[in-house]
Amino acid sequence: MKSKTDALGADLGRLVIFNANENDFTFLEKKVPLELVYNDVCDYATVTIGASHGWVATLNKDDGILRLQDDLNPVSSDKDPKRIPLPPLVTLPGCQTHMVTNVSMSSSSPEDEDCVVAVKFLGPQLSFCRPAQSEMFRLLGSGGHLIGSWDLSTHKHTPMLQKLLFQNLPGLKKTKREILDSCFTSEHLVESQSTGETFLVKLFKKTEINYAGVAKMDTEAFMVFKLDEDGNAVYTKDIGDLCIFLSNSEPFSVSASSFPGMESNYVYIFDFNERAYFYLPGSRSGRHFSTFSAPYHIPPQTINK
Repeated sequence: MKSKTDALGADLGRLVIFNANENDFTFLEKKVPLELVYNDVCDYATVTIGASHGWVATLNKDDGILRLQDDLNPVSSDKDPKRIPLPPLVTLPGCQTHMVTNVSMSSSSPEDEDCVVAVKFLGPQLSFCRPAQSEMFRLLGSGGHLIGSWDLSTHKHTPMLQKLLFQNLPGLKKTKREILDSCFTSEHLVESQSTGETFLVKLFKKTEINYAGVAKMDTEAFMVFKLDEDGNAVYTKDIGDLCIFLSNSEPFSVSASSFPGMESNYVYIFDFNERAYFYLPGSRSGRHFSTFSAPYHIPPQTINK
C-alpha cells in the first residue's frame, strides 16, 4: 500500500492510496495535513523525517519535539488523529540531534506497552525510548557488513555485533562493476514474520539528469541476500512466496499468497522520484518516474470495525 495526497485547499488534502495487489489509485475521503508531504516546497513548521508501520515521524522546528502521527494511515481516523510526542532528545558527547535520518518501531503501534522506538540521527547517535521491550531489536551497521542486536531488557548497554560474510556473489562484467561502484548504495534489513527469514537488500542508485536539468536518483540495480544465524549472507534470486517492499518507510515483506492478485518473488521500490517493481529472476519489471511527495509503503493493517 502506498499513500499520497490530493490537495483540497486550506492546508488539507485527500489521502490517495495504491494497493500493491491492485492496479489503480483509490481516492479516500480522509483528510490529511499537507505539511506532512510538502516539506520541500512549503516552509511548514513541521517536517516529516520518516515512517514506520504506517506512522509518520515529524519534527517540529519551533519546539524541537519529535512526534509520531497516524494521519497517512488509511485505516486511522481523521476526526481524532493521534499525535504522540517522544521524550526530549538528549545529545551525546560528540553527537548532534538536530538532523534526524529515520525512525523505527518494534511493533505496529507506539501505543503498545512493549513498543520500542529507535531514532537515528546523522552521525553516530542512536536513541531509544520505552526500553521495556523483551524481544530482540536488530539494526544494520553502516555499509551493511555488521548487524547490531539489542535485547533492551537484558543487555541494553552491550549490543551483540555480528559480521556478515557475503557468499555466492553474482559474476559481473568489469563495466557493470564500474557502474555499480559509481552508484549511491544503501542497505535494508528485511525480516519476514511469516517465515522467520531475514534478508538484506543492497540498493544501487545512479544520479540522472531529467529533461528539466534536475538531478534525480534512479534505481540502477539491487541484490538480495538471505541471512542465517551464523552471519552468512547468501545472494539469492528466490525469496519463495514473499514480496519485499522498500520505501522511505521501514522495509517489510508479505506473503504474496495472502493477497489476491499479488505475485511472489517481487521487490517493490517507492521513492521521491520513482515507483518500480522487479521480478527477482529478472524477466519482468516496471518503472514509473514522477514526483511522489509521500513515498511510503505501509504494511497490511488490521481494520477494527
